[in-house]
Amino acid sequence: MDYQNTLTFAAEQDEQDVLKDFRNRFLIPKHHGQDAIYLCGNSLGLQPKSSAQYIADQMKTWEKLAVEGWFQGDDPWLEYHKPLSSSIAKIVGANENEVAVMNSLTVNLHLLMISFYKPSGNRFKIVMEGGAFPSDQYAVESQVKFHGFDPKDAVIEIFPRDGELTLRTEDILNIINQHADELALVLFSGINYYTGQFFDLQAITRAAHRAGAYAGFDLAHAAGNVPLKLHEWGADFACWCSYKYMNSGPGGISGIFVHEKHFADTEMNRFAGWWGYRADKRFLMAPGFDPAIGADGWQVSTSPILLLALFKASMAIFDEVGGIDILRNKSVALTGYLEFLINEINKRRGDEAFKIITPTDSDARGGQLSVVCTKNAKAIFKYLADNGVIGDWREPDVIRLSPVPLYNSFTDVYKAVKHLSEALEAVK
Repeated sequence: MDYQNTLTFAAEQDEQDVLKDFRNRFLIPKHHGQDAIYLCGNSLGLQPKSSAQYIADQMKTWEKLAVEGWFQGDDPWLEYHKPLSSSIAKIVGANENEVAVMNSLTVNLHLLMISFYKPSGNRFKIVMEGGAFPSDQYAVESQVKFHGFDPKDAVIEIFPRDGELTLRTEDILNIINQHADELALVLFSGINYYTGQFFDLQAITRAAHRAGAYAGFDLAHAAGNVPLKLHEWGADFACWCSYKYMNSGPGGISGIFVHEKHFADTEMNRFAGWWGYRADKRFLMAPGFDPAIGADGWQVSTSPILLLALFKASMAIFDEVGGIDILRNKSVALTGYLEFLINEINKRRGDEAFKIITPTDSDARGGQLSVVCTKNAKAIFKYLADNGVIGDWREPDVIRLSPVPLYNSFTDVYKAVKHLSEALEAVK
């Protein structure tokens, strides 16, 4: 796209946007009575206007039917989660029976590692990206300790080369190959939360399998953001949250993927609960765990209906859009415009006031730019907030800005960068 640094250009792009009407489906925070410029969907997505009605419907069912709501009414709770599998399977590129909506992200990561981190003999090590989100670091550390290993020996973190900010795929694959005889698991995020780098999950999966290890992914910043093909790529497992790009509310329900090639493995460890028991015999309350076939067999606890209702409201919007590729096309354009405008500031000034550490290749990033403020970083972030631009701060000097295609516009991006430029003068 031939970008232009004018409000007229931004408005023209918004007028041509096939997704423009979806913005009206969301509640946008206000700043001095006007819509704030919300560029923080990578941390918490906005609330769909329909969410309140979805919750109200289930509250009414509870009021009128009480416990019979599990079996009666327009949408009985016993299978309330089932239709969501179709929606989420399209988003992560899976078969419906390979996904389940359940729990929270780190809980799911632990449950999946019980199944897929199986150290044996010399194979006890885990490869992961250096600087992964702390929850992943803590989960991996505690898992290897649980199996009696020292994290210093069992966890191999891959960091960028000296002087570089993101990982090279070739370096990831080389490390996997170098430690092939020792690896039990390769565990990466889909998109690194700090830099916004989108990893080559297919290449990582292939390398892990060649090494004789499982491949698993934390897709917290990838699900609903970038196209994924988990089944086709052959990933063994994945998990994600849904409160970022999938707008299910703070602390919203999570989900898992387990590749169907593992369904017949009756020897696979798992921490069981009654909601994972085969549905046709669940209420017989028999001893001995007989899991449901598919990812549902990893479920543990009874479905939290109100959390599922919030997720269902958002998935109805995703279903109406018609596919992640439509969202991705706009996301690439929006993020590219944000990059262009920030670079225009630097070009005009003749210096690098703002250094983008997210990859420039759109195929290697999602809808996020991580921007280093080389001077007065905290003051610049505060200036943005004081002027109605809601972004995300990461120590020591990074502002993350994430235009989301469902509700952000080119005008949002233009105005946000205008305030960013003004901040350089205002905070001297």
